Amino acid sequence: MNNQDLAFVFPGQASQYVGMAADFIENFELARDYFKRANDIMEMDLQQVCLHGPEEELKKTFITQPAIFVHSVIAATLLEEHGIQPVAVAGHSLGEYSALVAAGVLDFESGLKLVKQRSRLMFEAGQKRPGSMGAVIGLERDVVLGICESLKDEGIIQPANFNSPGQIALSGEKEVLLKALQLAREKGARKAVELVVSGAFHSPLMQAAEEGLAQALQQTEFADSAIPFYSNVTTESNTSGEAIKELLLHQLTKPVRWEGIIKNMAADGFVHMIEVGPGKVLKGLIKRIDRSVTCELCGTVDQYKAVTGES
Repeated sequence: MNNQDLAFVFPGQASQYVGMAADFIENFELARDYFKRANDIMEMDLQQVCLHGPEEELKKTFITQPAIFVHSVIAATLLEEHGIQPVAVAGHSLGEYSALVAAGVLDFESGLKLVKQRSRLMFEAGQKRPGSMGAVIGLERDVVLGICESLKDEGIIQPANFNSPGQIALSGEKEVLLKALQLAREKGARKAVELVVSGAFHSPLMQAAEEGLAQALQQTEFADSAIPFYSNVTTESNTSGEAIKELLLHQLTKPVRWEGIIKNMAADGFVHMIEVGPGKVLKGLIKRIDRSVTCELCGTVDQYKAVTGES
């Protein structure tokens, strides 16, 4: 495989499923070792929940995020051990932490400790200042921004994810969010629905989580990245460990600008991507953003074998 234009992209929350990483655990000592270390850091049997659920338990933010992170890092490490190395990385929300391990900015333990903190802080912030999120499909960005602007005096509402053309997530106070979704339907959205989440992620309602995470980030050493890391906050590449640390902090209250990231990566020549971790959400988004970019999957052993050419 030609690594010169290869980027790894890492999924975020909602890519989890009961049974995730099962085949990696069965086939690779490395995966068993990573989960053993993860169980120690998490002070719970994360592997058991990944393999057997129940689904309601796995869906809890403070379990979902570490589960996806561990699965993703295992897949990335196996690829790298096979000689498949990225020359750029990006991650969707939580996926930024997996990306930073792949880029050598964080080690596995430091990354998981931060994810453990982040996920609990986000859950707690959602309890303190309840909010919700919604998905709007089939409206132009300017129309969605106009809806948010028209409701700004009624409470907190803003885009949370610019996922792909015509697919935007909103986040904010529930009453205002429901009004925004109704307006989106009236303006012709193909779909405008509330999401089942434990908080208004990527909005000012996560301010308490941002304050809590600041301390954890400050106490964690970030190396400079040897390869470009494309930030959710800016869509631009960065290699400075200290700058990346600051961007990770602000990511909690700012939108994930995924569409912009993929456009910038493609413009910079990274036109072959591997979605590393569970699910195939990012592959679908990438296809809608830029059809010239190819994206393979590496979230199961069969997918790993397909990517590496192993039989």
